[in-house]
Amino acid sequence: MKKRNLILVSFGILLVVSVINFYINGTKQLYGNDEASIVKVINSIEGYENKSIEVLKIIDFDNLRIAAFLSNNSPGYIQFDKNKDGNYEWESFEVRDDETFSFFIPDERKYLFVTNNENKIAKMQVSINGQRFEQEFTPDKSTVTWVDLPKNDKREYTYRNYRFYDKDGNIIKEYE
Repeated sequence: MKKRNLILVSFGILLVVSVINFYINGTKQLYGNDEASIVKVINSIEGYENKSIEVLKIIDFDNLRIAAFLSNNSPGYIQFDKNKDGNYEWESFEVRDDETFSFFIPDERKYLFVTNNENKIAKMQVSINGQRFEQEFTPDKSTVTWVDLPKNDKREYTYRNYRFYDKDGNIIKEYE
Protein backbone atom coordinates (compact mmCIF):
# COMPACT_ATOMS: atom_id res chain seq x y z
CA MET A 1 0.00 0.00 0.00
CA LYS A 2 2.86 2.40 0.82
CA LYS A 3 4.40 1.79 -2.58
CA ARG A 4 1.11 2.54 -4.33
CA ASN A 5 0.65 5.79 -2.36
CA LEU A 6 4.22 6.83 -3.17
CA ILE A 7 3.58 6.24 -6.88
CA LEU A 8 0.32 8.24 -6.77
CA VAL A 9 1.95 11.14 -4.90
CA SER A 10 4.90 11.13 -7.34
CA PHE A 11 2.53 11.09 -10.30
CA GLY A 12 0.48 13.94 -8.76
CA ILE A 13 3.60 16.08 -8.19
CA LEU A 14 4.80 15.39 -11.73
CA LEU A 15 1.39 16.38 -13.11
CA VAL A 16 1.29 19.64 -11.11
CA VAL A 17 4.86 20.54 -12.16
CA SER A 18 3.99 19.82 -15.81
CA VAL A 19 0.88 22.00 -15.69
CA ILE A 20 2.78 24.86 -14.03
CA ASN A 21 5.64 24.54 -16.56
CA PHE A 22 3.18 24.60 -19.47
CA TYR A 23 1.38 27.63 -18.05
CA ILE A 24 4.62 29.56 -17.49
CA ASN A 25 6.42 28.60 -20.71
CA GLY A 26 3.61 27.57 -23.05
CA THR A 27 1.59 30.76 -22.81
CA LYS A 28 4.39 33.31 -23.19
CA GLN A 29 3.18 35.98 -25.57
CA LEU A 30 5.59 37.08 -28.27
CA TYR A 31 5.58 40.78 -29.05
CA GLY A 32 7.02 42.85 -31.89
CA ASN A 33 8.71 45.36 -29.62
CA ASP A 34 12.08 45.30 -31.41
CA GLU A 35 13.75 43.74 -34.44
CA ALA A 36 14.82 40.53 -32.65
CA SER A 37 11.33 39.93 -31.25
CA ILE A 38 9.76 40.63 -34.66
CA VAL A 39 11.93 37.88 -36.15
CA LYS A 40 10.83 35.53 -33.32
CA VAL A 41 7.17 36.30 -34.02
CA ILE A 42 7.58 35.60 -37.75
CA ASN A 43 9.47 32.36 -37.02
CA SER A 44 6.63 31.31 -34.68
CA ILE A 45 4.09 31.41 -37.54
CA GLU A 46 3.27 28.03 -39.03
CA GLY A 47 5.32 27.42 -42.16
CA TYR A 48 7.91 30.09 -41.26
CA GLU A 49 9.64 28.30 -38.39
CA ASN A 50 12.86 27.63 -40.33
CA LYS A 51 12.88 30.54 -42.78
CA SER A 52 15.63 33.13 -42.77
CA ILE A 53 14.15 36.53 -41.92
CA GLU A 54 15.78 39.85 -42.76
CA VAL A 55 13.96 42.86 -41.33
CA LEU A 56 14.46 45.75 -43.76
CA LYS A 57 12.51 48.52 -42.05
CA ILE A 58 10.22 49.10 -39.07
CA ILE A 59 7.82 52.02 -39.08
CA ASP A 60 5.26 53.14 -36.51
CA PHE A 61 1.96 54.93 -37.27
CA ASP A 62 0.07 55.91 -34.12
CA ASN A 63 -0.62 52.52 -32.46
CA LEU A 64 0.46 50.44 -35.49
CA ARG A 65 3.90 48.99 -36.15
CA ILE A 66 4.67 47.63 -39.59
CA ALA A 67 7.86 45.73 -40.36
CA ALA A 68 8.90 45.08 -43.96
CA PHE A 69 11.11 42.03 -44.33
CA LEU A 70 12.42 39.29 -46.58
CA SER A 71 11.58 35.67 -45.81
CA ASN A 72 14.07 33.45 -47.64
CA ASN A 73 14.52 36.50 -49.89
CA SER A 74 10.76 36.80 -50.61
CA PRO A 75 9.12 40.19 -49.81
CA GLY A 76 6.70 40.44 -46.92
CA TYR A 77 5.38 42.54 -44.08
CA ILE A 78 3.95 42.01 -40.63
CA GLN A 79 1.67 44.39 -38.78
CA PHE A 80 1.38 44.83 -35.02
CA ASP A 81 -1.09 46.75 -32.86
CA LYS A 82 0.05 48.38 -29.61
CA ASN A 83 -1.85 46.97 -26.63
CA LYS A 84 -2.76 48.81 -23.41
CA ASP A 85 0.56 47.73 -21.84
CA GLY A 86 2.55 49.28 -24.70
CA ASN A 87 3.52 45.94 -26.29
CA TYR A 88 3.06 45.26 -30.00
CA GLU A 89 0.81 42.27 -30.70
CA TRP A 90 0.83 40.53 -34.08
CA GLU A 91 -2.22 41.51 -36.18
CA SER A 92 -1.58 40.52 -39.84
CA PHE A 93 1.15 39.04 -41.97
CA GLU A 94 1.77 38.52 -45.69
CA VAL A 95 4.63 37.14 -47.80
CA ARG A 96 4.82 36.88 -51.59
CA ASP A 97 6.91 33.79 -52.22
CA ASP A 98 9.34 33.72 -55.12
CA GLU A 99 8.85 37.38 -56.04
CA THR A 100 11.56 40.03 -56.28
CA PHE A 101 9.21 43.06 -56.22
CA SER A 102 5.95 43.17 -54.29
CA PHE A 103 3.54 45.80 -53.08
CA PHE A 104 1.11 45.65 -50.21
CA ILE A 105 -1.56 47.93 -48.76
CA PRO A 106 -1.26 47.37 -45.00
CA ASP A 107 -2.89 50.73 -44.28
CA GLU A 108 -5.75 52.18 -46.30
CA ARG A 109 -3.70 55.34 -46.89
CA LYS A 110 -0.35 53.87 -47.96
CA TYR A 111 1.34 51.55 -50.42
CA LEU A 112 4.26 49.47 -49.16
CA PHE A 113 6.77 48.31 -51.77
CA VAL A 114 9.33 45.66 -50.78
CA THR A 115 12.07 44.50 -53.15
CA ASN A 116 14.94 42.06 -52.82
CA ASN A 117 18.42 42.23 -54.32
CA GLU A 118 17.28 40.43 -57.49
CA ASN A 119 14.70 43.09 -58.43
CA LYS A 120 15.11 44.53 -61.94
CA ILE A 121 12.24 47.05 -61.77
CA ALA A 122 13.45 50.67 -61.76
CA LYS A 123 10.09 52.40 -62.25
CA MET A 124 6.41 51.62 -61.93
CA GLN A 125 3.46 53.52 -63.38
CA VAL A 126 -0.20 52.92 -62.57
CA SER A 127 -3.44 54.84 -62.90
CA ILE A 128 -5.14 55.23 -59.51
CA ASN A 129 -8.69 56.60 -59.76
CA GLY A 130 -7.74 58.08 -63.12
CA GLN A 131 -4.62 59.82 -61.78
CA ARG A 132 -1.23 58.73 -63.07
CA PHE A 133 1.05 57.52 -60.32
CA GLU A 134 4.76 56.91 -60.85
CA GLN A 135 7.40 55.58 -58.46
CA GLU A 136 11.10 54.89 -58.97
CA PHE A 137 13.05 52.05 -57.33
CA THR A 138 16.67 50.99 -57.00
CA PRO A 139 17.22 47.77 -58.98
CA ASP A 140 19.39 44.95 -57.62
CA LYS A 141 19.00 46.15 -54.02
CA SER A 142 16.69 45.19 -51.14
CA THR A 143 14.51 48.24 -50.49
CA VAL A 144 11.38 49.42 -48.73
CA THR A 145 9.36 52.30 -50.14
CA TRP A 146 6.28 53.87 -48.55
CA VAL A 147 3.97 55.90 -50.76
CA ASP A 148 0.85 57.83 -49.77
CA LEU A 149 -2.19 56.94 -51.84
CA PRO A 150 -4.04 59.83 -53.49
CA LYS A 151 -6.65 61.42 -51.21
CA ASN A 152 -10.12 60.10 -51.82
CA ASP A 153 -13.23 60.99 -49.78
CA LYS A 154 -14.80 57.58 -50.39
CA ARG A 155 -11.57 55.66 -49.65
CA GLU A 156 -12.19 53.59 -52.76
CA TYR A 157 -9.42 53.01 -55.26
CA THR A 158 -9.37 51.70 -58.80
CA TYR A 159 -6.03 50.60 -60.25
CA ARG A 160 -5.48 50.37 -64.01
CA ASN A 161 -2.71 50.25 -66.59
CA TYR A 162 0.26 48.96 -64.60
CA ARG A 163 3.64 49.38 -66.31
CA PHE A 164 6.98 48.24 -64.93
CA TYR A 165 10.27 49.48 -66.43
CA ASP A 166 13.90 48.40 -66.15
CA LYS A 167 16.79 50.83 -65.52
CA ASP A 168 17.08 51.54 -69.28
CA GLY A 169 13.43 52.56 -69.55
CA ASN A 170 12.29 49.35 -71.28
CA ILE A 171 8.92 47.90 -70.28
CA ILE A 172 9.44 44.67 -68.33
CA LYS A 173 5.72 43.90 -67.97
CA GLU A 174 2.39 45.62 -68.16
CA TYR A 175 -1.23 44.77 -67.55
CA GLU A 176 -4.59 46.49 -67.44
